[in-house]
Amino acid sequence: MRLLNPLVILRIWSTILFIEAASFLLCLPAAHLSNESPYPFLWSSLIAIVLSVTFFIVTRKVSFESIQNREGYLAVASSWILFSALGTLPYIISGAIPSFIDAFFEASSGFTTTGSSILKDVEAVPISILFYRSFTHWIGGLGIIVLVVIILPSVKITGFQLLTLESSLKEKIHPRSKAIVLRLLFIYVGLTVTEVVVLSLGDMNLFDSICHSFGTVATGGFSTKNTSIAYYSSYSQYVIAIAMLLSGISYVVYYHLFKLNLRKVWQNEELWFYMLTVLIAGAIVTSILLVNTTWSPGQSVRNGFFQVISFITTTGYTTTDYLLWPQSGLLVMFLLLFTGASTGSSAGGIKMARHLMVIKNIKNVLIRIIHQNMVSQIKLNSKPVTDNANISVLSFVVLFLFIFLIGTALLVLTGIDLITASSASISSLSNVGPGFGAIGPMSNYSHFADSSKLICSMLMIVGRLEIYTVFILFSRSYWKV
Repeated sequence: MRLLNPLVILRIWSTILFIEAASFLLCLPAAHLSNESPYPFLWSSLIAIVLSVTFFIVTRKVSFESIQNREGYLAVASSWILFSALGTLPYIISGAIPSFIDAFFEASSGFTTTGSSILKDVEAVPISILFYRSFTHWIGGLGIIVLVVIILPSVKITGFQLLTLESSLKEKIHPRSKAIVLRLLFIYVGLTVTEVVVLSLGDMNLFDSICHSFGTVATGGFSTKNTSIAYYSSYSQYVIAIAMLLSGISYVVYYHLFKLNLRKVWQNEELWFYMLTVLIAGAIVTSILLVNTTWSPGQSVRNGFFQVISFITTTGYTTTDYLLWPQSGLLVMFLLLFTGASTGSSAGGIKMARHLMVIKNIKNVLIRIIHQNMVSQIKLNSKPVTDNANISVLSFVVLFLFIFLIGTALLVLTGIDLITASSASISSLSNVGPGFGAIGPMSNYSHFADSSKLICSMLMIVGRLEIYTVFILFSRSYWKV
């Protein structure tokens, strides 16, 4: 095995920084229309471009023909940290978030589509910064690496390979076709534009419609209001709930719909398991609210299903202070922090396909106990699952829960109470955003110590990279020559 080529990593960083510089410039219209200073974005873009050009000059003779997965893993993992670190610039330069740790937390939360925040008064933040803040969701949801594949095809890594590392697609459609990635981009943009139009028909202005569409389609959760979606009418709440539900569906399904391959859609077990989970959890929470609150049936259905969809899709928008709900409702909501939507969406969490695989494994074990001589094979989407794939899924779930416990312990050691620490750990790792205790829907992470914020930021990035991408870097075989 050959040594890692650091110049390859720098070349990929050059591309990443170029994309980030462009994303800063795309926020200039918001600054112009709101009569705010453009300098936070101009200076940020200039810094990113200087670094990008410097890396490009240093690595201009590097060939991508021989790049291996080892460089790919390291480039993807480090790129999210680099992107978040540079993403602090508009916050710091504008003075909206002067602390680097706070700005890094907010940037990490944005790009990883988590939606956690340290801002005590969102509505006091400049409009252009709020636009940038929501735009980080959209960029992160689409996937930085996907943009690399689309914009700079000279990077000789297949779209499927990068998408796998970035956790946006887990099913081989046609790995080497950039046309596939472009179609996925078309679908992503189409969902965003559609939601902007539909929200604009209600009580949201165009700016709020755009920002909340960024947060919904990317399953992010940043809002322009302190009370999140509770500020808006029931119309807007229903629209966002439906949009969150659609955004939690695998883009593989949308691709097959785009190709009118309905048989593939029908055979997608994860899709139906996802819908069934939302329906059952929504019905349970709604029933709890109907019995234990004074809300009307309409209010119970709207608030119950909205919060269930928001947690399952790891979006994190809220319409009510769920900490005031009955204890049984809180238990259900806490468990939903571990779910996650479809594997081919921008949602975080364990994901529905893995939960489905765990259930199939349990069923398989029970069958073998009853019928010891029976040979049974686990299938997903009518296709046999290999032993290696099955072990990988089960190992992921165990590792996910282990990291959740480690994160909880570390946060407790920083002086946070157990309920807040456990919900902050799983909320960050699953990229949800709000939690329980002192980080409920009416609170945020501003009171956390810097060490706690850094722990949560790292959990966000590890969760966004689906754990394995990060942990592979710490394995002995990865560094063994």
